[in-house]
Amino acid sequence: MDNRECNKSGLAAWRTSSLGAALILALGLSTTAAHAEDVLARIRDSKTITIAYREASFPFSFLDQDKKPVGYAIDLCLKIVDAVKQQLKLQQLNIAYVPVTSSNRIDMIAGGKADLECGSTTNNAERRKKVAFTIAHFMASSRMIVRVDDKIKNWPDLRNKKVVTTKGTTSVKSLEDRGQVRSLNMTVLEGHDHNESFKMVEDKLADAFVMDDVLLYGLKATAKDPAAYAIVGDPLTTEPYAIMLPKDDPAYKALVDREMGRIIHDGEIYKLYTKWFLSAIPAKNNLTLNMPMSYLFRESLRFPSDQVGN
Repeated sequence: MDNRECNKSGLAAWRTSSLGAALILALGLSTTAAHAEDVLARIRDSKTITIAYREASFPFSFLDQDKKPVGYAIDLCLKIVDAVKQQLKLQQLNIAYVPVTSSNRIDMIAGGKADLECGSTTNNAERRKKVAFTIAHFMASSRMIVRVDDKIKNWPDLRNKKVVTTKGTTSVKSLEDRGQVRSLNMTVLEGHDHNESFKMVEDKLADAFVMDDVLLYGLKATAKDPAAYAIVGDPLTTEPYAIMLPKDDPAYKALVDREMGRIIHDGEIYKLYTKWFLSAIPAKNNLTLNMPMSYLFRESLRFPSDQVGN
């Protein structure tokens, strides 16, 4: 075969391979596009969006006196629902609420049983393997709530003590990463939800409940004798809370991210923060948390992003 024939043969092979590659790419893009429309298409066809909520993650997501889901994260999700409704040009968009716990919330989103999870879930690398997150709506720190009479002030005071946390949360891992569990010979217990975990401290079945500070403030404020408890300990970690949504659905995520960005840029998030963290909350018998916005969270709102540290 002479050089000319080799060139023709090579050109034909290149064209064939290029055509095949282009076809594969086109099919891949088509498949991705089709998948990207799954959530929005399902919502449009059913005229229903499903919100996963927590029953006892005050003030983010909890049940009011009428057993209706309310809270800071719920309010944010309702704004996202309005944005979805406008995007799909629907006259009406029904909301189906489904309760979730710390242990099943990720699987509920990953399994397509809910379109948004509106609670107090930390965005981290491990969870992003299964689900997606939008822009963080809160920054919490892991600390502990203890009985004042026990005079526990910081982590070294937990030597040989019993520590409880809620099943499926990141708090125990934070302790283990610091080497605190082994070095202090702590016994780690798990509660089914935050209320159960705190009750173990109330009933003296545990010496401390390790969890994100804002949730501990809420539990303390609603206790029978708030003055009997203290929130102590140097912050172990910073926990960026964000709304969860299904993974690998860029069109849906872009819509959610865009609405969260608008809420922040328009200043609506500051009004919602004042409503749930600085004012009397009717859904909790006019309880007031009196928790000022942290410097870290305020700074994060200057440059909204779903990219967070791991």
